[in-house]
Amino acid sequence: MTNEGFPGRWIEGVGLVAGPALVMGGVLLKLGYDAFFPEQLAAFAGSPAQLTAAYSCFAAGVVLLAAAVLGLVRRIAATHPLLAQWGLALTLAGLFARAFHAGVSHLAFQLVDVQGLRAAQQAINEQYGSFHIFQTINLATMAGWVVLAAGTWRSGALGRVQSVALALMAAMPVGVLKGTGVTSIIAAAGLCVALIPLGVKVLARGPAPKWWTYPLAAVIVAGATLIGLAG
Repeated sequence: MTNEGFPGRWIEGVGLVAGPALVMGGVLLKLGYDAFFPEQLAAFAGSPAQLTAAYSCFAAGVVLLAAAVLGLVRRIAATHPLLAQWGLALTLAGLFARAFHAGVSHLAFQLVDVQGLRAAQQAINEQYGSFHIFQTINLATMAGWVVLAAGTWRSGALGRVQSVALALMAAMPVGVLKGTGVTSIIAAAGLCVALIPLGVKVLARGPAPKWWTYPLAAVIVAGATLIGLAG
């Protein structure tokens, strides 16, 4: 049996809708700059607000996708538990790796502010490709989406077109300070096609939140943000 309530309608629905949308937003905000790290650092030096927004959107989308994946896996597990287990393990591992890459990219951008562009480029160039534990799951970061897509198709959780679109996420470049190319746009577009319609359906089920939940959520978000900015 599967837990029909896990991870919950709102968590799952928001993950399915906002996760892909934020990933696409991050990808589009990096358009116009070369995809490799020296130019990404130069882009940050010239347009810090835009590049900060781009990488922040992408990182937030990656985190929210974890909830979307849990919802898909629950559906797959009802008929194909082995595919569900492998899809969950590989895809979540890949999302964790992308979150790690986002942290390293953030630190690299701070080097531009502190040491200047040329010094930051030299420092990153000397260390780029150095070993970290998440290098060992680069294949999982890409293959997880293919396995997950096979599960959504075999189980009927998504249609054939949506499952193929989901598998396109395997084309998203992996690593630190990665800009936008054709494959990035294709991968993000596939993610949107696959997940957003399902997310809208999930959110439409059941009653809407009480009116007071909206200002309460705004206060909680604002308070958490202020606490975070305070250190």
